[in-house]
Amino acid sequence: PEETVTSSFASFIHGVQPKHLSKAVCHRSKRMILDSIGVGLVGSRTHVFNIALQYCRELYSSAAVSSVYGKPGIKLSPTLAAFTNGVATHSMDFDDTWHPATHPSGAVLPALLAASQMLPPSTKPNGLDFLLAFNVGLEVQGRLMHFSSEAHNIPKRFHPPSVVGTMGSAAATAKLLSLSTAQCTHALGIAASFAGAPMANAATQAKPLHMGNATRLGFEAALLAARGMEASPFILDSIPGCSGFSAFYSVYEPKPLAVPSDHHEFLLEKQDIAFKRFPAHLGMHWVVDAALSVRNLFINYAGCFSSSLIRTIVLKVPVSKYINRPSPSSEHEARHSFQFNACVALLDGEVSLSSFTENSIHRQELRELLDKVVVEHPEDNVANFDKMYGEVALLLHSGDVLTGKCDTFYGHWRNPLSRESLLKKFRSNASYVLSDEKIEAIIATVDNLENLSDSSQL
Repeated sequence: PEETVTSSFASFIHGVQPKHLSKAVCHRSKRMILDSIGVGLVGSRTHVFNIALQYCRELYSSAAVSSVYGKPGIKLSPTLAAFTNGVATHSMDFDDTWHPATHPSGAVLPALLAASQMLPPSTKPNGLDFLLAFNVGLEVQGRLMHFSSEAHNIPKRFHPPSVVGTMGSAAATAKLLSLSTAQCTHALGIAASFAGAPMANAATQAKPLHMGNATRLGFEAALLAARGMEASPFILDSIPGCSGFSAFYSVYEPKPLAVPSDHHEFLLEKQDIAFKRFPAHLGMHWVVDAALSVRNLFINYAGCFSSSLIRTIVLKVPVSKYINRPSPSSEHEARHSFQFNACVALLDGEVSLSSFTENSIHRQELRELLDKVVVEHPEDNVANFDKMYGEVALLLHSGDVLTGKCDTFYGHWRNPLSRESLLKKFRSNASYVLSDEKIEAIIATVDNLENLSDSSQL
């Protein structure tokens, strides 16, 4: 394969040997090491070191109090439970999506669940406190994304949950812990130093870590602020020549968030959430609905679905490199492939959890269908979850052309899932772990959350 910058770095790391060190390099580097040890020794007497040391001793203590999704016999320290549950939330790309683009719940909820169990009985937040903190986490994420026009489009540089999700987790946890105004400021500043993950790790096992880190590190930022750690008080401001949160966006125009008086209109009131019907990148839902539509036309045309009648499959989708994958070889790549999801929908008449198993991905008939796909990028089809569309055209050997198009899939914020559909999804997912009785208890608890006396019961 052609050498890349990354591969050249890897080759150097693997191949360099002690004999390659010159006397000058050895001399200078030993001076650096000695100086650094001295600086570290004197630094162990500082306040900030003691905060960090205290925090880490608590973090990795044996006092595991917070629950882990799907593991009733296991508890972890709070921030590690948040991390683990955040990873679980995004492990199949099945979590909710907002506009501008991010996955808001998975970055906030695990931190709040873990924090609720962490707090002593006398200070347990009630369900209304929990619900408010959750919405604070959503609001901060939404406001930050609205500061940049870049954030409105499908991301190219940073994975949004790793950026705004970390900030949202910090804000939500700070609210739940009743931090002071100054401490909340520092929590956001600390969180910004923990934020950011590159889009190149999309469609890999590392992508769910972005969510785990977002919820955990935002949680940690709030805990560090509670212990006296300080950070820039201008982290969200636009300061010429010195990037704060603006480092994550090429265009960044922050606006103040007014302190609520009698009423505050949360962004969630203006902008609903998209819930996914199957576990894949949100963009896949447009092409799947378009493919299912054209599949029905095909069956009416031919009596049944037969790939042998198809000469070419044309997908008209936005330009978005990381979800344009002609021949995915893993479940994570398959979840991020326009081509794969369109072809699975055509072949099976549905896309489900089982669509992403190894056996399904490597089916010969699916591979043959993938070889017929051609991708086009019409100028009017922009990479924006509020404006994009998916179109699937089947060019038949007979010369006929059948076309299906979707501009708003079922589950999109413009066409939200019904309560019945949402409960069906929840029950199906939860049934892999819990009994019917516990599933119904969770539904009842969430329905009655604002009246819950102790949110840790959730």
